[in-house]
Amino acid sequence: MVNLKVKAYELRKDIVTLIYNAGCGHIGGDLSVIDILVVLYYKHLNCSADKLDHPDRDRFVLSKGHAAEALYCVLADRGFFPKSDLDNYSGYKSQYIGHPNNRVNGIEVNTGSLGHGLPIAVGMALAGKMDDKDYRVYTVLGDGELAEGSVWEGVMAASHYRLDNLTAIVDRNKLQISGWTKEVMSQDRLEEKWSAFGWQVITSPGNDVEAIDRAIEEAKTIKGRPTVIIANTTKGCGVSFMENQAGWHHRVPNAEEYAKAMEELEAQLQVRRVSLGG
Repeated sequence: MVNLKVKAYELRKDIVTLIYNAGCGHIGGDLSVIDILVVLYYKHLNCSADKLDHPDRDRFVLSKGHAAEALYCVLADRGFFPKSDLDNYSGYKSQYIGHPNNRVNGIEVNTGSLGHGLPIAVGMALAGKMDDKDYRVYTVLGDGELAEGSVWEGVMAASHYRLDNLTAIVDRNKLQISGWTKEVMSQDRLEEKWSAFGWQVITSPGNDVEAIDRAIEEAKTIKGRPTVIIANTTKGCGVSFMENQAGWHHRVPNAEEYAKAMEELEAQLQVRRVSLGG
């Protein structure tokens, strides 16, 4: 069985290396969302490389598509494609580009234009209800993305159709490319907003794999309404000089920063291996 705490830090190292080698990437949001993706893909999602088109597979949509590096690293580790494919990430003629591309195994839909992922997930969940399928649909949004009006159209529709097979997870790291969300577009009483639209709301630490696991398990028990998990995360989580820094939304570490980041991540990885017997 995969040790989720260890896996999250192994993949943090993969993400930082991928971005450093490629010379591009949204490193801050990748590091805030990776714990969520690890819990989904290694514990909850009924999907795998050997049943890419299975009609009963669970669906996942990365609405905050700029965190594609984190998703690609997870999919590669899960065997959806060879890890070596990422050697040409964002390179000439590569299908592994800076936002999810559905030519890549395991990617359900292209995303990156913010505000579109949740409405697409609503459509997938509604189709499941209409076809009497048991699959579940998950989508991860950025908190800065919630300023998009199309998000709230999707929120309203999901409640109207009582889509209890849909779980949205908000990567609530409180930062976006232009600064703190509270200054760019205030998100006061976020839980109350989703609740007012008829959603079940669960608030959880977002960089704690055990807490995320509990929140997703709880979401599966909710009947008659969709569920949102407000996952309180830290932008750049795991690398001290990147944490809570808007400047690391889209920035590539130089050689010195890369070495320091890898040293910090390796130290934290060893602590988790020792404490958990990994």
